[in-house]
Amino acid sequence: MKILLAVDGSEASLRAVQGLIEHVQWFRGHPEIHLLHVHAPVPVGLALKHVSPETLDKHYREEGEAVLAPALGLLQEAGLAATPHIHVGHPAEVIVHQAQQLGCGLICMGSHGRGAVATAVLGSVAGKVLHLAHVPVMLNR
Repeated sequence: MKILLAVDGSEASLRAVQGLIEHVQWFRGHPEIHLLHVHAPVPVGLALKHVSPETLDKHYREEGEAVLAPALGLLQEAGLAATPHIHVGHPAEVIVHQAQQLGCGLICMGSHGRGAVATAVLGSVAGKVLHLAHVPVMLNR
């Protein structure tokens, strides 16, 4: 079983990592875990006037690695290997696309647990993933 584990550095996403660790016995053998961080894109037109594309790529990579590090640490402590992935784009769309590209049978992620009004106003990555995904989604709060 291949699992896409999406993290954003929040407490909710670390709870998703813990949730997967706690329920890993649900899967026969150790699942193949793909750990994904999606960085929201910087408005390129404005950024490229002041920053080179190489500098922007370096920023995305360094920030992504910093976000992935705690999740990788938790997985390693639990004896689970994970392949890290860093992408730039709209998080929900990239999460679903990467799950399809990697052949994952499950998407695991955190939910911030906002109320209905806040979700309606701010939107919800988890809600969008649920709407777009063609595989089961495990949400941890």
